[in-house]
Amino acid sequence: MSFKSIIQDMKGELGSISRKGFDVKFGFGMRSRSHRVVQDSLVPVDAFKQSCWANMPPELLRDVLMRIEASESTWPPRKNVVACAGVCRNWREIMKEIVKTLDISSKLTFPISLKQPGPRDSLLQCYIKRNRSNQIYYLYLGLNQASNDDGKFLLAARKCRRPTCTDYIISLNGDDVSKGSSTYIGKLRSNFLGTKFTIYDAQPPNAGAKVTKSRSIRLINVKQVSPRVPAGNYLVAHISYELNVLGSRGPRRMQCIMDAIPASSIEPGGVAPTQTEFVHSNLDTFPSLPFFRSKSTHAESFQSGSLSGQKDGMLVLRNKAPRWHEQLQCWCLNFNGRVTVASVKNFQLVASPEDGVTGQEHGNVILQFGKVGKDVFTMDYQYPISAFQAFAICLSSFDTKIACE
Repeated sequence: MSFKSIIQDMKGELGSISRKGFDVKFGFGMRSRSHRVVQDSLVPVDAFKQSCWANMPPELLRDVLMRIEASESTWPPRKNVVACAGVCRNWREIMKEIVKTLDISSKLTFPISLKQPGPRDSLLQCYIKRNRSNQIYYLYLGLNQASNDDGKFLLAARKCRRPTCTDYIISLNGDDVSKGSSTYIGKLRSNFLGTKFTIYDAQPPNAGAKVTKSRSIRLINVKQVSPRVPAGNYLVAHISYELNVLGSRGPRRMQCIMDAIPASSIEPGGVAPTQTEFVHSNLDTFPSLPFFRSKSTHAESFQSGSLSGQKDGMLVLRNKAPRWHEQLQCWCLNFNGRVTVASVKNFQLVASPEDGVTGQEHGNVILQFGKVGKDVFTMDYQYPISAFQAFAICLSSFDTKIACE
């Protein structure tokens, strides 16, 4: 049997298993039919253990898996890579070694990819769909540049109004968007006016990150979580919109202080913190993470602190100033065809000159967001921010801003 036929035979068997069971555990949902999450958990597959692949020599196995990973570069075929990682612990460890981080490979594969910085040399094209009836926002990876009707589900966020603020709960599962869910990964919180926002991660965004203190600590879900799991509210970023006290018409002005990313990350050779795996309470299950519920405290103030363990400052992003178009009589930005509908929500973020960034690095668009249809918006991002961070920043643009417009 040729090596090519071995790979094709393995893919065929993986596809058969995927249709029987992996779509439930590793589905990652196409379009809106399924919002299930790909979980990095061990799924025993008896059919595979009994097959000829169970006793394959390690060297040959690694070579086959490397070829599968290289050939399945886009979704939905890339689900075969995820399926390989779910066969057994041995296969999983090999696939984790083979699959490179997002900034290197430019490929979204496992859920942890959503917490990793985007590609260095290009914008990763995604889009957001808003459901007005239930106040849920869905993030998809664009699979077809000509249409936003088909995509791979990535994240979901649910808007929760409070007496003094608004929370956006972010989850890996579009069918269970709540803090008590095991797929809860973070939140966005606004002040009463909708002018200042704070992004929190459920897990440490970098080494030495400290959990936000609160008045009360409440563990959601009765499952036991290992004491070594440092889960909670970790400060990621602060977003602020400039007040429009004179009521003059014009584009919004926003600033994002990335508490978890050093300013040096956008310089040539710069490095941003990269999460490589979710913190598990054990090796075989995705834990029910504790979170901290509290009223507004000093720890949740909107003033940013120093970056943990970094000598240089934090990365500051500002919206790119639009230009006034005399013929169209409107403010314009060049979205390279990715935005088609004028909206006050549209923006592009670039590194602030205050970070000492000059030249091309300053002009590079790190995140752009804009409207393309009713309740449909594009979201394109790149290094050094992650999909989770980009999604949270875009959610802030949806929120009502009493004093900014």
